[in-house]
Amino acid sequence: MIRIILFTVFFAIVFFVAERYFVSSWVHPTWKVLLIFFFSVSFLTHRLVESGLQGDRERFVPLFMGATVARLILGLAFVGFFLFRHIEQRRTFILDFLVLYICYTGFEIWTLTRNLRRDS
Repeated sequence: MIRIILFTVFFAIVFFVAERYFVSSWVHPTWKVLLIFFFSVSFLTHRLVESGLQGDRERFVPLFMGATVARLILGLAFVGFFLFRHIEQRRTFILDFLVLYICYTGFEIWTLTRNLRRDS
């Protein structure tokens, strides 16, 4: 859990520095909302996968696949909500969303495989 918090803090620092000092055209003004969304989805996914690892190991794969599908559906609903509200700088918003989606998904896969190697 602490890894997800540190990962989110790292991205908050990166976005803050990029917005203040470098290329603010690549950073959408709602980057804080994006980080909160990805942190909450990662927290829920972490808890779901952790519960799958506690009990029956047979439940792990369906829980992980369900968490992945839930992440995808929540992400699509999140982007759809903001696009429906006619948010400004749509391309920047979608680009930032996709970058964070790929980074958080890769981080969770890396964390999961690291834990699985230790448990096997």
